Amino acid sequence: MPEGNIEGASYTIEQRAKENRLVRKIVFIVTVVIAVLLLAAAGGGYYYVHNALQPVQPGSDEQVEVGIDYGSSVEDIARTLEKEGVINSALVFRYYVKYKNESGFQAGTYQLSPSMTIDEIIDQLKEGKIKKAVAFKMTIPEGLWMEQVAEIVAKKTNISKKQFLNKMKDRTYIKETYMKDYPFLKDVILKKGIHYPLEGYLFPATYSFTEDEPTMETIIDKMLDKTSQVLQEFDGQIAKSKMSVHQVLTLASIIEEEAPKKETRGKVSSVFHNRLKKDMPLQSNPTVDYAVHEHRVQISEKELKVDSPYNTYKYKGLPIGPICNPSKSSIAAAVNPENTDYLYFYARPNGDIVFAKTYEKFLQAKHKYEKEWEEYLQKQEKKQ
Repeated sequence: MPEGNIEGASYTIEQRAKENRLVRKIVFIVTVVIAVLLLAAAGGGYYYVHNALQPVQPGSDEQVEVGIDYGSSVEDIARTLEKEGVINSALVFRYYVKYKNESGFQAGTYQLSPSMTIDEIIDQLKEGKIKKAVAFKMTIPEGLWMEQVAEIVAKKTNISKKQFLNKMKDRTYIKETYMKDYPFLKDVILKKGIHYPLEGYLFPATYSFTEDEPTMETIIDKMLDKTSQVLQEFDGQIAKSKMSVHQVLTLASIIEEEAPKKETRGKVSSVFHNRLKKDMPLQSNPTVDYAVHEHRVQISEKELKVDSPYNTYKYKGLPIGPICNPSKSSIAAAVNPENTDYLYFYARPNGDIVFAKTYEKFLQAKHKYEKEWEEYLQKQEKKQ
């Protein structure tokens, strides 16, 4: 074998040995760096959790009045406690409660202190050591108009329906009393043509009050606090949808009225999203109801042509604002529509919805089920 080949082979083996040593050295260094980073992360995580479990202000004599509404989830309670400054982290509180398998928290108004430990706070919430007992509860069902909310408030408080609605129409009052404290309330709610600026923003839920006669500000604040909590859950999804909060609540309110059954809301949402993409009018009957301000089972041709920024038969796109107070599931459907090709749907009296991709299929469904509506209307007339 020629000498040159032997030298070349020797050179190649030596180079490979050097490269292997270099690779092993790099792998060792990377492994050490990763290990150090993991230890640092673990240490940082431990430090964060440890601090979050400590009292906010050890030794403080301050007393904070904290209201826990009836039906509040652990997540709602955690947010309230963090907002009032009696715990360091709502997230850590939630996981701590889950880890300890705690439950049975009671509604009411509590006197808590930033010097209390999480365990002391949990004990108070479980034992119901409240400053004041709940004087009354008020349930705002999903999908109500502002007038219906006003009726419930009037029945439960000394605030008349007229007083409530007058305030809800007062744009100066809304702006000065609520918009500064709730950033999700934008100037769009004050736009001319909107019936009530806070329509769609008063979250449907059960609210508890310790006062026998709470002020209107107290009542609305509770509702807007709840709306704020719910909207925070959808922050990322709303941003991804490229819709504003106002647009999301507007679409959610239409879905709420169109789809009484939660399981159909995703598909109903897809129909409206598909129509918006194709620049088709939404043609939603509940928007006409809201425009004429009367709940109708059937809408006349004249009403379909009513000139209102809420009428989605006359004007394309979303209406000027929400047409009711939507539920969480309708908000979820608005920002997470199902992936379909549907452009039409036909609602049956029993709440079922038939979806269609073409107008011809929609007409077939209408022809098939419109007799159900005739029978339904006849029954309604007999009841009256």
